Parts: sequence; C-alpha cells; structure tokens
Amino acid sequence: MNTNLNISNSEYDNLISQKAQKSPILKNILLAFLVGGLICVLGQFINNKLMGFGIDKESASAFTSIILIFIGAFLTSVNLYSRIGKFAGAGSTIPITGFSNSVVAPAIEFKSEGYVLGIGANMFKIAGPVLVYGITSTVILGFVYYLFHFVF
Repeated sequence: MNTNLNISNSEYDNLISQKAQKSPILKNILLAFLVGGLICVLGQFINNKLMGFGIDKESASAFTSIILIFIGAFLTSVNLYSRIGKFAGAGSTIPITGFSNSVVAPAIEFKSEGYVLGIGANMFKIAGPVLVYGITSTVILGFVYYLFHFVF
C-alpha cells in the first residue's frame, strides 16, 4: 500500500481514473427509463381500472397512489424492491414506490430496536429530508404565488 499522502491533484486524478470502474451510463439510463416507465404504466392501468369501476378521477388518483405505496412497501418487506433498485437505479427510486421503499426499509432494518426508538426514530431517516425540503419549498412557492396573485 502506498503511504505517500503528499501527492498532487493531477497524480490523484490519474490514480482515480486508473482504479475507478467505468459506469455503463447508456445501459443505466435505459434501464431506469424502462423500469420507471413500467411503474408509471402500472399506475395508469390501476387508475384507468378504478375509473372504469365508476370512481371519479380525483378519487381514483388518490386510490392509485395508495395502491402504489402499498405495492412498494410490500415489495420492500419481501426484499424484492432492493433487487429492482439494483437493476433499475433511479427508475425505481423516483416514482412514489421508491418513496414508499425509503420509508419502509429503515423501519424494517431498525425493528429490533423497538417501536419508538427503532421504527419511530429511524423510519424517516431517508425520506425525512425529502419531506422537509418538499414541504418547505411548497410553502415558500405558495407564499410567492400569494404575493404575485394579490399584489399584481
């Protein structure tokens, strides 16, 4: 092992470029697109079926979200969603099923520590920042909209 810690930036860049594995970017993009698209097609199929049963569009959309969240949580609980994630990358993390996975996976991992200090304290470790920044940006944009709508 090289113990020389005094290397230049260019030497470090050369070392990294030699050791780093090249990522198959095109393959990853296509897999993410296909799997994310399939999840969206499944959501649209569920939505159309619910509307076919006579449920109004707004309620069908809410039920579709609930069903997709359940599917993501179920696949996480039987350890299939992690396999889908390894295969599809961002294609499985961006849709609502990925959000479900990000809440359920830590809850399952810390279940042995109890309901409060295990599940309750760790369930939103991954999804928490998404919620905080999502809600905060929504409030700020809503306030800006309010100002522009009533002032101008």
